[in-house]
Amino acid sequence: MLTKKIGLMCLMAGILTLTFSANVLAAWGGKELETEKIAVNFAREVARGSYKFVSTEELKGWIDQKKDMIIVDTMPYEDSYKKQHVPGAVQIEFPIPEMTQLDEKKKADLEKLLGPNKDRLIVFYCGFTKCTRSHNGAMWAVRLGYRNVNRHPGGIKAWKEADYPVAKVK
Repeated sequence: MLTKKIGLMCLMAGILTLTFSANVLAAWGGKELETEKIAVNFAREVARGSYKFVSTEELKGWIDQKKDMIIVDTMPYEDSYKKQHVPGAVQIEFPIPEMTQLDEKKKADLEKLLGPNKDRLIVFYCGFTKCTRSHNGAMWAVRLGYRNVNRHPGGIKAWKEADYPVAKVK
């Protein structure tokens, strides 16, 4: 009987050791270089774009507080916005590569969407942190004179991972 108890305790200790080791190894796993690349790229985009940024949790708080703001989804209408977007968001599509120019039609569409109040709180988002559509939207809003521009880097993916509600176009 004592031998069985000692054997069971050794087995449990071994399982706990393996579990702890796996967690430690996962925390130090091989994806830090990729995470660093994403973080550095994001920081450089923010610096070039001269906008601010907001986390998923902060954005949800702003929505719950009913802040006067406009939330802009920069993903394609049919493939993304129509299927899922942050509740209350409006949509204007931007490309993924950084835009060095903004044609007159896109400029007029963006200004119409954002409205005349250059101090209004504006939040741009796209699909996920590596997606640069929201960078383009935020950067061009700043260049057009809007002063309270934010980018939500985690986009709809982070929003859903946080289990926040999504809206759909019916």
